[in-house]
Amino acid sequence: MEIPQIRHGFVDVEGVQVFYREAGPRDGIPVLLLHGFPSASHQYRRLMDALGTRYRLIAPDYPGFGHTEAPGDFVYSFDRLADVVEGFVRKIGLDRFVWYAFDFGGPVGFRLATRHPEWIAGLIVQNANAYDEGLSDLARATVHAPAESLGDLFTLPVTRGQYEGGASDVSAVAPDGWTLDQHFLDLPGRREAQLALALDYRSNLALYADWQAWLRRHRPPTLIVWGRNDAFFPEPGAHAYLRDLPDAELHVLDTGHFALEDKLPEIAPLVAGFLDRTQA
Repeated sequence: MEIPQIRHGFVDVEGVQVFYREAGPRDGIPVLLLHGFPSASHQYRRLMDALGTRYRLIAPDYPGFGHTEAPGDFVYSFDRLADVVEGFVRKIGLDRFVWYAFDFGGPVGFRLATRHPEWIAGLIVQNANAYDEGLSDLARATVHAPAESLGDLFTLPVTRGQYEGGASDVSAVAPDGWTLDQHFLDLPGRREAQLALALDYRSNLALYADWQAWLRRHRPPTLIVWGRNDAFFPEPGAHAYLRDLPDAELHVLDTGHFALEDKLPEIAPLVAGFLDRTQA
């Protein structure tokens, strides 16, 4: 069995040292893996193991996440996260790729897409919401909550709950992900960064109509893979994409928010098949 070599490194983007993981042949179809909250590029480690011999998989950490190092005066907003990822894409020389977006990866990825539609060869959407009906009551309450009520959002019980909540087989969800996430959340300055992003999340809702218009206009090849038991982004958010992308491929799985954790055996072949068709 061929095992992929996963490479690691840093790229300087305007003073931000962006950490990234990469696997696969340099001439393989590039896939930009955009992680969610409260995670980082390590959330794609098993997907890279599964597919990293066939496709060029690239997973950066955003500022405020993982191993990426941002200067003390960095202003945390979704626009700035997208700025840094845009700079990262330029620095590594990508000019055409598929993005795989999960959770926070949606707002980052759609900003890239609307800025540079020529970059986008296709979309893989996994519990990355872009529609009002994809917001649960819990998500709406969190988005509009005052700063003083959001402290518990960055604690271990909530971090672990995001991984295990809705999973059909909790025993398949390894503790490594939430343990590492909590380690990064507890680093100096990280909770302040995450609080700023939580308060800025409402800026994404204001852009939903623009992102939907972009989808209708460009009709990129799209694979939608969704955990139906997601407490934040419920199943209607997956079906809503079909209004603007009627030819999209949709698979709803019996799991929660972090669908890759327990449904990798189902998701990896879907991703591979989609990439093979997109490449063709």
